[in-house]
Amino acid sequence: MRHHTKAAAAAALAIATTVGGLVTAAPASAAGSVHLTKIYYNSPGNDNGSNASLNAEWVQIKNSTSRAVSLKGWKLTDASRHTYTFGTYSLGAGKTVTVHTGKGRDTAAHRYQNSRAYVWNNTKDTATLKKPSGARVDSCGYNNARRAFVNC
Repeated sequence: MRHHTKAAAAAALAIATTVGGLVTAAPASAAGSVHLTKIYYNSPGNDNGSNASLNAEWVQIKNSTSRAVSLKGWKLTDASRHTYTFGTYSLGAGKTVTVHTGKGRDTAAHRYQNSRAYVWNNTKDTATLKKPSGARVDSCGYNNARRAFVNC
């Protein structure tokens, strides 16, 4: 019986160690990520092709990590393969960047695709964020013509 108790204690220790390992692994995922947070796909008013209307169509990307992340070479694409490629750019810890469809002056918080045409379909589409290697970081889709935006 004593041997059985030692075996049970050893099993309990193994489970506790495994559970402890899982618990300590959780903060790594809690450390954050770079991810899509919102797509405003149907700019307000008529789609008249003006730069103001094009820039009212945008995608937000958030860095929820505790350090800045270089997005140089990262790509934001839609289902039709319209692509915005980040140049030299670093997204600060806890910061959000908004990528607008039209033209404008790039800042730390706002980037511009310099497109003369709408990118995001008003009915359904999918935004995908990829690293320069092509590895998919995040994607967010929508399928609702009655709304103007989706939270990812």
